[in-house]
Amino acid sequence: MTSSATGQPLIPQPPATVTALRQAVAQIAPAALPAFTRELDQAADQSRQASDLAPLQRFIAQWAVYVHIQRQPNIAKEFRHWEDAAESGDATQARRAASAIGKILDDAHAALGLPPR
Repeated sequence: MTSSATGQPLIPQPPATVTALRQAVAQIAPAALPAFTRELDQAADQSRQASDLAPLQRFIAQWAVYVHIQRQPNIAKEFRHWEDAAESGDATQARRAASAIGKILDDAHAALGLPPR
């Protein structure tokens, strides 16, 4: 991932479209592209089977939040720290990590105008 020396976002937040999010993921987190594609295929299949756009809407919201976090190196680093801490095996540390991760996700949802998770 490219880093910003000034702590500014690496890229502007893209529109919440599949194409724009795919381009953003390719630019800031190319290793996540296979997961993006796999999850898009799953969401599209679920939407077709149920004749319901909700799975695609959830996919777009999830990846918009992901991009929002990953485009900000300091927040992305903090998020990864807490993910690692959650896996430490220590219950107290895992609870602290879950709380911190929840706050980061809540802040991202709010910044994007999405309903809370």
